[in-house]
Amino acid sequence: MEINSMELSNIDIEVTNKPDKEIRTMPKDKLTVSPTIIIEEISRGQKMLHRYKLTQESITIGRGYDNDIILSDPHICPNHIHIDFAQGSWKVNDQNSINGSFLENPKSKKQNADQHIIDDGDIISVGKSQLRILFIDHPVTPTVHFSAFESFINLMRHPVSLFISIAMFIGIAGSLGYLSSPIESNFSQFFVNAIGMAIVFALWPGGVSLVSHLTKHDARTMTQLGISFVFFNLMWFSDFIDTMVAFNTASNSLAILVATLLSIGLTFSLFWLNCSIGFHMTAKRRAIVSFSLTALLFGGTYLVQYSHKPEFNPRPQYNATLMAPNFLLAPSSSVDKFIDDNNLLFEKASKAALSDK
Repeated sequence: MEINSMELSNIDIEVTNKPDKEIRTMPKDKLTVSPTIIIEEISRGQKMLHRYKLTQESITIGRGYDNDIILSDPHICPNHIHIDFAQGSWKVNDQNSINGSFLENPKSKKQNADQHIIDDGDIISVGKSQLRILFIDHPVTPTVHFSAFESFINLMRHPVSLFISIAMFIGIAGSLGYLSSPIESNFSQFFVNAIGMAIVFALWPGGVSLVSHLTKHDARTMTQLGISFVFFNLMWFSDFIDTMVAFNTASNSLAILVATLLSIGLTFSLFWLNCSIGFHMTAKRRAIVSFSLTALLFGGTYLVQYSHKPEFNPRPQYNATLMAPNFLLAPSSSVDKFIDDNNLLFEKASKAALSDK
């Protein structure tokens, strides 16, 4: 027993007394590449579907159930490729697959991935699937702090907030329908119509949640409903501002354009939030999708209205919007002042006509 203890202590001394220069002079590749590897199955839009962390030196990938990574793509062979670790690097070995394996390179055409030495971040196409290969020292993006904006989203998905938003929408829709009716009707009739309108409007956030769920994202239905109805109520307010501006200004006023841009901005913000809540995408892609949906909505509405507009209408068009005098931003003039202003206008026109002769 004493001899064994002495032998063990000697071994310990020899190990601990090894010079540090051996580690410091070790090649960089030996430090950064190890038998541990991360393989991510991603979509064509670079969205991560599955992630695997493997430690063996040979990894099999295919459709067969005996593989380390099993893919359901029917264009992949049962034993499609092997990824092997040898001499400090990983190499792709295609197993004579039918559709081959290719290295995705955005700067050039696809290259055959067979016998390719893998670099960190390489994307390999097998069938219609894509695999992104990462090493364990691959940098990760910085942690994102929770913002007040995220707190607002969480508040809107609360059942009480959602109920208040939907109740406000139904109340506004019912009141506008009651006030716009040319005949005397019971308010409960418009209340029922407003509930039906709320159900129709709820189809949009419900549809976004369904698409999000089908694309393997978190549906977050309550959040989509809460945010959408908040913006629907803001759009009611935007319509009121638009009506106020049209009532107080001329048809070619710049204020009408500003009011229209407010509606477009609210719509874009709603689509942007729907994408942010329901899908994992870059800020650029989110902006492009939101802009496209906004342009499709407003552009389509304009085209429909323009197609129903006659080429020539001999009858003058009047804005028949009736509002109480309290909605006037500027006080109206008296009858006597209106007549005096008209007389001055006619006098100027008569003088201008005489001067032309």
